[in-house]
Amino acid sequence: MDGTGGPAFRSDIGIRGGRIAAFGRIREDAARVIDAGGLVVAPGLIDAHTHMDAQVSWDPLGTSSCWHGITSVVMGNCGFSIAPCRPDDRERLIRALETVEAIPSEAMLAGIDWRWGSYRQYLQNLDRLPKGINFGGYIGHSALRPYVMGARAFSELASPADIEGMRNEVRDALQAGALGFATSRGKQHVTPEGKPVPSMIGDWSEVVAMAGVLEELNVGVLQMARDRTERGFQCVRELALNSRVPIVYDTIPLEEDFRPWLRLTEEAAAAGGRVVAQAHSRRVTTVWGFHNQLPWDRHPVWKDLRRLPLERQLEAIRDESYRKRLVKAAYDSPETGPIIRTQASIKGPDVFEEILVLHPGGGESLSIAQVARERGKDPVEVVLELSLEQDLRQMFMHPVSPDDPQGMLDILTHPRTVVTFSDAGAHASQISDFSLQTYFLGHWIRQRQIMPFEMAIRKMTYDIASFWGMHDRGLLREGMAADLFIFDAAKVGPDTPEVSHDFPTGAARLTQKSIGVHFTVVNGQVLIENGRHTGALPGMVLRNRLAS
Repeated sequence: MDGTGGPAFRSDIGIRGGRIAAFGRIREDAARVIDAGGLVVAPGLIDAHTHMDAQVSWDPLGTSSCWHGITSVVMGNCGFSIAPCRPDDRERLIRALETVEAIPSEAMLAGIDWRWGSYRQYLQNLDRLPKGINFGGYIGHSALRPYVMGARAFSELASPADIEGMRNEVRDALQAGALGFATSRGKQHVTPEGKPVPSMIGDWSEVVAMAGVLEELNVGVLQMARDRTERGFQCVRELALNSRVPIVYDTIPLEEDFRPWLRLTEEAAAAGGRVVAQAHSRRVTTVWGFHNQLPWDRHPVWKDLRRLPLERQLEAIRDESYRKRLVKAAYDSPETGPIIRTQASIKGPDVFEEILVLHPGGGESLSIAQVARERGKDPVEVVLELSLEQDLRQMFMHPVSPDDPQGMLDILTHPRTVVTFSDAGAHASQISDFSLQTYFLGHWIRQRQIMPFEMAIRKMTYDIASFWGMHDRGLLREGMAADLFIFDAAKVGPDTPEVSHDFPTGAARLTQKSIGVHFTVVNGQVLIENGRHTGALPGMVLRNRLAS
């Protein structure tokens, strides 16, 4: 499957010097031959919505993405890059990232070797880091404002001199290779003090001024977390219809109607503009269990339990009378702990109908309510029992966005959406959406058959590469970069999430491997083989055409 969406074909692929050199029947000897018989060979998947800006400092592989066939990622989304940044602003920037994207500040302080001020210097630092996959990024609005304005960025509108200073830094970042400019217009993004992040302090004219630099240089993408109001929609619409700037935003079935935003992609195309919408492949979910967090952690009875080491928690809940006390406390709880900003809360027994008991090996999962009915027990008691049976390793997937199957289908099948919205690198101990691509292939394509496999691959490769200006990736063609995703179409899907403690300082995070992914090949070298790192580090920094 070559990424075009055309029919799959049988062929050998020859690779030389990190690039695709030949197709057809290849007779020459090779340093290594991969027998991909019975498997699909596709372009490496591209995840254009990640927050790996900090993680790349200590995790060159870009886990867990690399285990799901991802060969390239774009960082700095929603305006939350870690460059540009002056030394005095580092801690404030890190605290904002922890609040908005739930990246542990201790891990960032311990794991990032700050060697930059400007975005150009950040890319130079990224060059020197070991990399398994390819990393590119946006210059972020909420980093740019403090870099130019200092503390005023958190409270004041920009002066004309401030605007010019920001435009100059955006221009230099693009000339150095930034893939675009990212901002947030979403009211959900706030500082630790509950105030709007810097990008939200600036008015829309400031975004238009930065977009003008992209248009001036004719390079880069404007990415945004959208303002889900009518005024926000009209602002984006005007820019989309009256500029040459490629625009990308999220489209998820939430409380508000997303369909006007889908229609805008078509309206812009008819007017000569370029707009695409990023699609998720499932509801926004959080993953919880004893090894990371539980919805009842704030209740005093549960809090006493959760203060104990896991071994002692396991010992405590073996006591049936203590389990009954926990069950009673769960229903008495005046509030439930926020697992992510949208709060994965247990507001009533109906919620248990939606929370899935994740099956080891990625098998079909039942809801907590279904298991409770089978066992004739209370749902909270079932959570405790299942956790006991798995030595507290049982994980549960809890949706926190509305259930809108038709809306999700409309988004995924729309011709101007791309499947990429993992947030990989963020919400480290809360969500595991770096599996959204393998979930898309396993659930929507193999099981639901909403489109051919070939078109699904295109939505995660060529459509992204072409829009974001990665002109040597996303297709299997002679001369293109040899990034490959080799998988079993009959098995591909996500495995069960696990909790790892491999961030700096031992901070917890969710990791997740895949099923049916045999090889991830980056720039002609096998990076991941059957879930294991080969030791190769062939990744590179992705730059726009001005710098590459």
